[in-house]
Amino acid sequence: MPSILVTGATGQIGTELTLALRERYGDDTVTAAGHRREPPNNLATGGPYFSLDVRDAAALDAVVSQQKITVIYHLAALLSAVAESQPLQAWDINMNGLLNVLECARKHNCQVFFPSSIAAFGPDTPAFDTPQDTVQHPSTIYGITKVSGELLCDYYHRRYGVDARGVRYPGLISNQAMPGGGTTDYAVDIFYAAVRQKHYECFLRADTQLDMMYMPDAITAAIQLMETDARRLAHRNGFNVTAMSFTPAQLAAAIQQHLPDFTINYKVDPLRQGIADSWPRHMNDSAARAEWDWQPQFDLPAMVADMLAQITAKLHNA
Repeated sequence: MPSILVTGATGQIGTELTLALRERYGDDTVTAAGHRREPPNNLATGGPYFSLDVRDAAALDAVVSQQKITVIYHLAALLSAVAESQPLQAWDINMNGLLNVLECARKHNCQVFFPSSIAAFGPDTPAFDTPQDTVQHPSTIYGITKVSGELLCDYYHRRYGVDARGVRYPGLISNQAMPGGGTTDYAVDIFYAAVRQKHYECFLRADTQLDMMYMPDAITAAIQLMETDARRLAHRNGFNVTAMSFTPAQLAAAIQQHLPDFTINYKVDPLRQGIADSWPRHMNDSAARAEWDWQPQFDLPAMVADMLAQITAKLHNA
């Protein structure tokens, strides 16, 4: 049975991944670590929690030693829009935090999961059917930290034998944790606005097509990759994964199938629009499908139906 540490456990992915791992492996085997001094309610019971800054190598090492950790899901990072407004802090957290995790994994013989992103590509990457192995010249500090992280994880595997693995996530849509400063946050915000106000003002153009994934599929991808026999993996880090690709206008139309009174207008944020325009429209994830049997479960209609049902119930019970 693995002993697991999730860094960034109070974030958008971390919250749901921690709960899924505890359900799969047992509460006591999954340690959550986040920047908050006290854990959120859904992490407060059912398993250990540590307040941790991943830039503090000694504190990280102490947690790994104390909890006898064998697998680290490293999610602590600043996301795209926030990182662009704080580039030095983004580099510090995203890169020095990852370096500390990899060093800890080398020392304690841990597996590492590192989530890269669609942001690891750039404006000169093929926008449609983006290959697994292609040009990666990101134009944002977030993307630079992600492609650098992919290379660093590969280096630690080649140089030290660290079993580091990862995926390139598209935009992620969650009904649990609120957005944390990403360019694709509109695809979560829009559902709350649709249920509450029946109207949403979008910060991206109506025709901005981007890869997306519902959070249950994102969680499945992380766990499935980490459980795959290493002998099957020709790649290790930066597996393209995707589930659906749509524009804000297409998402609004799908919501209107359930809420006909819903309306949308557009007030473009130049920062986030520029970031979105530098990303691919649809990734080719055939390597993930071949090497570890990746297969998403949610398409756009299924995701929209479930999001609306979950958020309506959540707001009704609030």
